[in-house]
Amino acid sequence: MPRVSETEVKRRPGGRSARVRAAVLEATVELLGVQGLAGLRIAEVAERAGVHETSIYRRWGTRENLLLDALLEVSEQLRVPDTGVVRDDLIAYARDLAAFLATPLGYALEHALAAAGDDPDARCARDRYWETRASRSRQIVVRGIERGELPDTVDPRLVIEMLVSPVHFRVVLTREAIEPEMPARIVDALLGGVAGR
Repeated sequence: MPRVSETEVKRRPGGRSARVRAAVLEATVELLGVQGLAGLRIAEVAERAGVHETSIYRRWGTRENLLLDALLEVSEQLRVPDTGVVRDDLIAYARDLAAFLATPLGYALEHALAAAGDDPDARCARDRYWETRASRSRQIVVRGIERGELPDTVDPRLVIEMLVSPVHFRVVLTREAIEPEMPARIVDALLGGVAGR
């Protein structure tokens, strides 16, 4: 891919700029899958994307900002359902998560996030990624509380953590398949516990 100057990017913000951004994020995600968070280097992203390294620094500023943008771009694949019924929303969310983690990209990113060490940039990107994902998915529980399906004493973050933890546990630690009925079983056990309080 021919290199694109920063001047060209600024001149055509709707076209070339969007393509450059897409190429850089795609390269970042590909390298994350291969090298993990700690091994990611801006120079390698630039080479793979076909842009100048300085263009990446001008647009994102830091490696951490690039990591976060790439991870959030990928997380957009995980929709936050709104069926009007909290049980159905939680099951759909857990099924979507399981399906995403079963893809090569989802599997690679999950392992990259889990394996990231104590590098400050990687840790910051990982923390912001999880917080953004959690804040979106908590809306499922908040809506359930607002509709009166769940008591107002329920902690939305804890519910989501309890929902997704078994899925992540299977994918990352035990590397077992997630059976089609598993999301519904998790949700029913979870709702039986929190709704009964």
